[in-house]
Amino acid sequence: MDDVTQLGPPPPRSTLKLEAIPDLVHRLRAGERRAIAAAVTELEKLSTSAPPLLEALQPYLGKALVVGFTGPPGAGKSTLVNSVISHVRSQGGTVGVIAVDPSSPISGGAILGDRIRMTAALDDDGVFVRSLASRGYLGGLSPAAVRVIDALDAAGFDLILLETVGTGQSEMDVAEVADVRVVISAPGLGDDIQAMKSGLLEIADILVVNKGDREGAELTLQQLLGALSIRSMRTPVPVLKTTATTGEGVPELVKTMQEIGQRGAGAGPMARRRRRARYLIARAAADIVARRVKEDSNREIDGLSDEVLSGRVSPDVAARKLLSK
Repeated sequence: MDDVTQLGPPPPRSTLKLEAIPDLVHRLRAGERRAIAAAVTELEKLSTSAPPLLEALQPYLGKALVVGFTGPPGAGKSTLVNSVISHVRSQGGTVGVIAVDPSSPISGGAILGDRIRMTAALDDDGVFVRSLASRGYLGGLSPAAVRVIDALDAAGFDLILLETVGTGQSEMDVAEVADVRVVISAPGLGDDIQAMKSGLLEIADILVVNKGDREGAELTLQQLLGALSIRSMRTPVPVLKTTATTGEGVPELVKTMQEIGQRGAGAGPMARRRRRARYLIARAAADIVARRVKEDSNREIDGLSDEVLSGRVSPDVAARKLLSK
């Protein structure tokens, strides 16, 4: 077991002292933005203070509704999220936003930074926005997003919005993390609708055709309805049309998100959080195996590699052999 736990770099050291964690949690619970930002930073980088901080947050978790926004590039996800924020705030609700952006190949940080298009968040204590780097994860999210959800949940935000990178049908991680999954398309995206039919369509709780004022919006809506009609869905998937720039259709979208969230609330907050924990475990296990294969130089892995090259075993079988050791 020791050799496994030593894989990967050690956690970054934190300037947050253990004795300061209760005060930080108290200020976070009171809605102090600096405290929320400090907690999010510790959890995002998984510093040495992150585990005790997560433990201190446990009594306050499980109340927020977590909604994931995903879809192909150009669908207007950021603009729609901004419009949703405005509507929720007009109704008196509070919103936390986690926007996962592509990583810089040099620094590893989020390229798009603070999502300047989310103007609804400016100077509003009822909204907190944090951009996270995808860190190369192809599923649209990074495991850091799950830890940041806990910080925003404990801070008392009613709604937590996850906006994924926007790489099309690879964005399946949001299905494991969000309570409600909103898949966004828009007219004029061409083959992305076809890709959605074989990928993102499967995880959607709500389908949205954004940019509804553009030519072709009705056709895109009918295409999605047609795609749904040939699939056996456990529950009907609503298909909505929005125009994020004007707010048209956004109240109906928010209402539908809340209704689906209410239906899923019957499973209880622990079940929802346990699903996110399983995602973290699966990601961590995959990272450990990937590092072992890429970094270790030993006969066992070389032998497995030769067997895969020769076709004697499949990569799946080789991975199972490695995991069984």
